[in-house]
Amino acid sequence: MRISENILISSLTTMRLGGPAKYVIEIEQPAEIPEAYNFAAQQNLPVFILGYGANVIGHDDGFNGVILINRMRGIEIVTGGQIKIMGGEYWDDVVSYTCERGLTGIEALSKIPGYAAAAPVQNIGAYGQDISQTFVSADVYDSAAGTFKTLGRQDLNFSYRKSALNTTAKGRFFVISITLALKHGQMPRPFYNSIERHIEEHAITDFSPQSIRTIVSAIRAAKLPDPREKASAGSFFKNIYLTAAEADFAESKGYPVHRGQDGNKINSGWLIEQAGFKGALLHGIRVSPTAALVLINESATSYADLAAARSEIVTKVYDKFGYWLEQEPVEITNK
Repeated sequence: MRISENILISSLTTMRLGGPAKYVIEIEQPAEIPEAYNFAAQQNLPVFILGYGANVIGHDDGFNGVILINRMRGIEIVTGGQIKIMGGEYWDDVVSYTCERGLTGIEALSKIPGYAAAAPVQNIGAYGQDISQTFVSADVYDSAAGTFKTLGRQDLNFSYRKSALNTTAKGRFFVISITLALKHGQMPRPFYNSIERHIEEHAITDFSPQSIRTIVSAIRAAKLPDPREKASAGSFFKNIYLTAAEADFAESKGYPVHRGQDGNKINSGWLIEQAGFKGALLHGIRVSPTAALVLINESATSYADLAAARSEIVTKVYDKFGYWLEQEPVEITNK
């Protein structure tokens, strides 16, 4: 367990905003978790659990508390297609590991930046797959009870970009490891529209997990900035999910509605683009010219800059279409 003081949150998150955190504790073994919580309790300080920092925004005043970072590593095939992943593993390394072994279930989640522990928290998803489809269990530390336990799928109440871990039990559980149930084979067709287009354009006939991973990686590379190269929190707004009646109405207005197994939705990036923001620079924040759902920090130096840019986008989209955009990244605050 390593304890550091006054570490800038901007150095821990890919959007590169945020003042100093009073303490940062890096955890390398499960036994260190209760020690870290005891340290915070002795200091009478709140705790925030941080992973890779790709979906987190810091505030200018920093965090008068303790940030915990999972540094536990390891991947193990338990039995059959079940795979146990320590929470500190970089997520794309996990996808690479499974695809190399011909396991299907998470190949469409390639190149999502972050650590494995965050996958069930946000129920990460892309191109027709999400974690809830393969999730079996998570070994966690329950900070409220002061005990280690295992949470099953029924405990997490998964929904779009949500689970109990970021809603009703937000901040309560420190995820040590997750277990997923994968299988040998390939994703069923039809694939997500952008994957089908790529297949047709490149005359691809191999739909193995490794091939789908290559396709998804190429699609993401063409549209999404690498947060290691450009300061970004990835997709900044959630897509708009609609009831069947709402989807019918949206289509009558000429809006492109995607109807799939995961529900009816309008891509928020399309709304932002139609509102005239694609490629725009607002308060030092650039709306990506290739994927309007992504905001890039080109020269913003404060949370206020980001908030001003966000407000302009949200307000104009609502005025034009009547939909409120919801921010996807979580925030580290002292409130």
